[in-house]
Amino acid sequence: MRVHRPQAQQPTPPFNALAARRLRAALGMGPEHVAYGLRASYGLPYATPDLVIAWEHGITVPSSPELTALAGVLWCSAGELIGAPRTLREHRVARDLAPEDVAAALGIGLPAYQRMEESGNWRGSERQSAALAEVLDLSLPDLITVTGRDGRLGDLLRSAVTTRWQAYVRPVAKVVPLERGLLEVVLEELHTHYQGRMTATLNWGGGPAATGSGESGREFLDRVVDHFWTAVRGSTY
Repeated sequence: MRVHRPQAQQPTPPFNALAARRLRAALGMGPEHVAYGLRASYGLPYATPDLVIAWEHGITVPSSPELTALAGVLWCSAGELIGAPRTLREHRVARDLAPEDVAAALGIGLPAYQRMEESGNWRGSERQSAALAEVLDLSLPDLITVTGRDGRLGDLLRSAVTTRWQAYVRPVAKVVPLERGLLEVVLEELHTHYQGRMTATLNWGGGPAATGSGESGREFLDRVVDHFWTAVRGSTY
């Protein structure tokens, strides 16, 4: 697949490739129809079916002007084509903020902020992390992710559910600023759910059902951070 396009002049927003495919299909359009609309109506002479397919398969993503044009061709709002922000840069772009704005709000020099954004390695203080959450309107799960703490959180949670959860309340609290009582409730709940799955594996004695239960346990560990946030939101503590 050959895709030729100029370098993006504006930041690239998070793109929902699946939504783009579904919207195009719902309109009964092929990639060639979308490409023609981008060329004829939005002045993108380099738009080809291959470029549209590359967008839809996540090989490349449209720039901000391209996303606006694509939304016009697909008769939808640009917001319907924007995926959930994941990185620090994507959250900033989603809030339509310049790097200078965020750096100033955090009290960080622009070059230093840009290095953190480009590398994905957040090196700000706790005060700056709190300011980051405010300026980008980040939820706690988003803040943990963009500051690079979700990997450490996942490691701690996997240890907590597979061993003694009580020993991990304090280490988890150092990563996630939540009340100890809430963390105790959540970690015990996760531990109970995981151990219940593994007990089912042992009870089935290694048969097909046990294999399914073992896979369920591995899936739980793979998604333990998601389960953690779900439990936090659902806790009545």
